[in-house]
Amino acid sequence: MKNMAAQLTPFVRSDAVGAILAETLGHPDREFTLAELGRRTDTSGPVVHREVGRLVESAVLCDRYEGRNRLVSANADHPLFALMRDLIAATYGPVPVLRELFEGVDGVEKLLIYGSWAARRSGESGAFPNDLDVLVVGDAPRRVLTELAAEAGDQLDLPVNVTRIAPVDWDSEESSPFLSTIRSRPLVDVRSGEIVD
Repeated sequence: MKNMAAQLTPFVRSDAVGAILAETLGHPDREFTLAELGRRTDTSGPVVHREVGRLVESAVLCDRYEGRNRLVSANADHPLFALMRDLIAATYGPVPVLRELFEGVDGVEKLLIYGSWAARRSGESGAFPNDLDVLVVGDAPRRVLTELAAEAGDQLDLPVNVTRIAPVDWDSEESSPFLSTIRSRPLVDVRSGEIVD
C-alpha cells in the first residue's frame, strides 16, 4: 500500500493508518502481530512499525511482547475509543467487514470493491461515498450474495451493492463496457487490502 494521504477520512494521518485502525479498532478483543497487520492492510513492515509506534504512544493502541513478537490491540479504555471505532468503521471498515463475511463462502474467486469508495481509498479526492460497490468474480449463489450484502450494509450502515460476474467474463480479452469501466478505475482487493490501480 502506498503511504498516501487519506481521502476517506482526511484527518487520519495516512491511508495506512486508516487501514491499521480498521483492523485493530474493529476487533478490540483481538491482538495482532505487526506482520499480520502488514499482510491484512497491504502495508510495508517499516510503515506498520512506525505507525503502530505512534498509535501506541498516543494510547490509541496497546502493545505487549510475547517473546520476540510485538502484539498490538485497540485500547478500549481510551476516552474516545467508541467515537474513533465508529468513525473508522464508517470509512475504512468495509475491507475487514467484507473479508470476514465472505471468508469461506464457496464460489468466490475474487472479491473487489470498485466505484467511489475504491477511488477515495486509492487517494482520489471527491465526495464521501454514499454506497459501496462490490464485485464478486465467481459462481456463488446470488441469494447468498444478496444476504451477505444486506448483512454488510447493516454492519457498515451503508448500502452495499454486490455484482457477480463469471470468471470467464473477468478473464476475457474482450470485456463488456461495464467491465472495461471497472478495470479502468481503482479497485480494492478485499482479501489482501491491496489497492489495484
